[in-house]
Amino acid sequence: MEVTVHSTDGKATSKKVTLDSEVFGIEPNDHAIYLDVKAFMAAQRQGTHKAKERGEIKGSTRKIKRQKGTGTARAGSIKNPLFRGGGRVFGPRPRTYNQKVNKKVKQLARKSALTYKARENAIMVVDKIEMEAPKTKAFQSVMDGLKVGDVKTLVVTPDYNNNVYMSSRNLAKHNVRAASDLNTYDIMNCKNVIFVGNAHELVQDQLK
Repeated sequence: MEVTVHSTDGKATSKKVTLDSEVFGIEPNDHAIYLDVKAFMAAQRQGTHKAKERGEIKGSTRKIKRQKGTGTARAGSIKNPLFRGGGRVFGPRPRTYNQKVNKKVKQLARKSALTYKARENAIMVVDKIEMEAPKTKAFQSVMDGLKVGDVKTLVVTPDYNNNVYMSSRNLAKHNVRAASDLNTYDIMNCKNVIFVGNAHELVQDQLK
């Protein structure tokens, strides 16, 4: 699949790049995408939730009323979960939500996601994006020039570029990732994927 290289002002250049069919033209595997996205979303959870059980509640240990003759159920502790202010039964504990996904499944998921974008003609290659300083307005003007200013877009750079990343951070519809950090969730959670420079070659090398 050939894609025309564009400049930052949105004009097509005379250059063309070929996207490898082993990465951008496979038979997509929806279940692999599901597993990888589910694991990514689960890993975003902090897992720091905590509730005190009756053994952790601070309070008196005296028996609050006599055992018999009250006409109500017996009760031996104010920390009983049935009482207001008592401990919680089987409350949440700190835990990790990480899910294991095999390396080959992750690669298959990313290739499947990129294949879907290629089929939708939602992949664009830009020769370069340079920012002298972090400036949101400048980044938005670049997106407007590429005619993707009002749609969810993933920009993939060859390596981490702090100015470009900081310029896009306040824009809800635009996301910047280095080629080494590309993941299935980000690919599926956008309308267009823009590769900057040789970022597509780096992704192909990773996934082949």
